[in-house]
Formats: sequence, structure tokens, C-alpha cells
Amino acid sequence: MADTPEQKLAAMRVQLAKLDRAMASGVLTVEQADNAGRTTYRSYAEMRLARADLVRRINDFAGALYGGAPRRTRQVVMTGRSGW
Repeated sequence: MADTPEQKLAAMRVQLAKLDRAMASGVLTVEQADNAGRTTYRSYAEMRLARADLVRRINDFAGALYGGAPRRTRQVVMTGRSGW
């Protein structure tokens, strides 16, 4: 049975979460998203490059799937009025 595009995107996001947890803990070995194997990196810099590539692939795939790149907010401005 083939995975749907949404399942593939979810698996890529799980892989990114596992990579982020490994980077935060300092471990250089990461389990694959489907728990079928593991990847061992030589250095933290190599993990950063792999993460950047994975984020780019996720954004490209999501853009092709949903018809556009995700919008990112650069600045949030909040205004309000006090009754005081």
C-alpha cells in the first residue's frame, strides 16, 4: 500500500522532530521516521546541514501539495487601549 502525500509529509515532519531532539541533546545518532534504521552524523555541523536540507524538502513538498509556500511572520505588532 502506497503512502498518501499527507502521510509522507507527516513522516518528514516526524523525522525533523527527531533530528531536532537529537541536536538538542547532543546525540549524533538519529532513528529514522519509520524506525527502520538509524543515521549517525560525524558532527553537529553535518546535522545542521541535514536539517536545513530536510526543512527545504518539507517546504518544497508542502508547497507542491498545497499550492504555495507557507507564509512566515517576521514581525508581530500588538496594540491595545487601556481603560486606566
